Amino acid sequence: MKLLKYFLFFILNSGSYTAPELWAQNAVENSLQMLLDAAEFKHASVGFLAIDLSNNTPIAAHQSNTSLPPASTTKLFSTASALELIGPEYRPVTRIYTDGKIAPDGTLNGNIWIRGGGDVSLGSSYFNAPGHERDFLVAWVDSLRRFGITKITGAIYADGSEFGYNGAPDGWSWSDLGNYYGAGFSGICIFDNQLKMHFKTGSQIGGKTELATTFPIVPNLVFHNYITAQNTNSDNSYIYGAPYSLDRFGTGSLPLNHKGFEVKGSLPDPELQLAHELSQQLINSGISVSNGAKSARQLAENNRPNYAANYTLLFTQSGQRIIDIARITNQKSVNLFAEGLLALVGFTATGIGTTEAGLKQVEKYWSTKINTDGLFLKDGSGLSRSNGISARHFCELLAYMNQSKQAMNFYNSLPISSKSGTLVSLCKSEPCQGRIVAKSGTMSRIKSYSGYVNSKTGKKIAFSITLNNYSCSSAVATQKIEKILSALAEY
Repeated sequence: MKLLKYFLFFILNSGSYTAPELWAQNAVENSLQMLLDAAEFKHASVGFLAIDLSNNTPIAAHQSNTSLPPASTTKLFSTASALELIGPEYRPVTRIYTDGKIAPDGTLNGNIWIRGGGDVSLGSSYFNAPGHERDFLVAWVDSLRRFGITKITGAIYADGSEFGYNGAPDGWSWSDLGNYYGAGFSGICIFDNQLKMHFKTGSQIGGKTELATTFPIVPNLVFHNYITAQNTNSDNSYIYGAPYSLDRFGTGSLPLNHKGFEVKGSLPDPELQLAHELSQQLINSGISVSNGAKSARQLAENNRPNYAANYTLLFTQSGQRIIDIARITNQKSVNLFAEGLLALVGFTATGIGTTEAGLKQVEKYWSTKINTDGLFLKDGSGLSRSNGISARHFCELLAYMNQSKQAMNFYNSLPISSKSGTLVSLCKSEPCQGRIVAKSGTMSRIKSYSGYVNSKTGKKIAFSITLNNYSCSSAVATQKIEKILSALAEY
């Protein structure tokens, strides 16, 4: 792999190269040139590289050293790093403690503490059938009953402090934070850190909508509703709100004549929400909780628990495996899961699960495997526009993973064109149908794909393309990229 690293660096060191100076023009270069010549890309930044993995030689390139924000293809670094550094079988663990003693009559004189371990799968809709999101809470109550607990004089505390309370990584936009895809990672996650809001929209165009119900119910939530009903078939609403803030604002529009149109936002405070959910589950099961639900975030740092002294571990909850979380991350492009994997990389190495701790470990690891000059990582999901990743970075990562012990785990986590995940609509009835195994990325004026091509001639190709600031629709940009992918599929 060091030979690959230095060979590619030598070939691509100038930032881009003109292929005809090195070899005859090929169909991939022709299709790439057609994209570059199109009026829609006159003012765009385009980074592209394709490498034949059988001999590690470039097939075609353009500005392959230019670092660009690539949106969700950033998740390739998070998932690859988690598989390499944590391992596919690792399961994050949530630990349940008490700081009190259980009296003969079943009274727990003290508090219950939920110590988060960075598990993104608690009550997740990706791992639980509808209606079963709270099954783990039922199991927790049963476990507490087996200790003979019938009454709790203290509170239910949730503590995700080992993963910090930053709320969101650097570069995340205010306009994203309140929406479901802007749900930030936390040491304690629940229900994908999403707030599902159901609206009555009525029959009057421009009329006010009504927030009817939410899942979960968030105590003291204040929702400022400016969403109107319009003659549309789609969700054109936006939710705004900062992490930990119980104020949420809704704008935009929803279709007419719905009694419960679902809009997904971010959950304000997952840590406090889990404490509330367990407290309610206990009360509903006949176990009283005198002091309700509380969050360790609200405690002074010197008042947070020392679990090594005078705390009793009652039981633990193991989350889903890294390999399964990585698969959902890449297949469904789940930002929360990608941020969780990044945080776990830091946590398993240092005991600190912040974004910054994870990034340090990722950068340290990959600096010994690929050329990381010009690599700027600010988050694990790609939602930050402060990320800067070049086509060369992606292709070197892909080439390394192709020879890694985790090669099949990584490869099998990726969507297949026209068949699965976020690529299910890509390359329909095109030569590249079923031959692209890759991660996609889409944000406003950003379109990217990075992954592998299994060509008709038997070659395995690593490729990466990122477009920034084009003047056409995302769909048109995708059509242009499909021409390049089809040429690679026939290479």
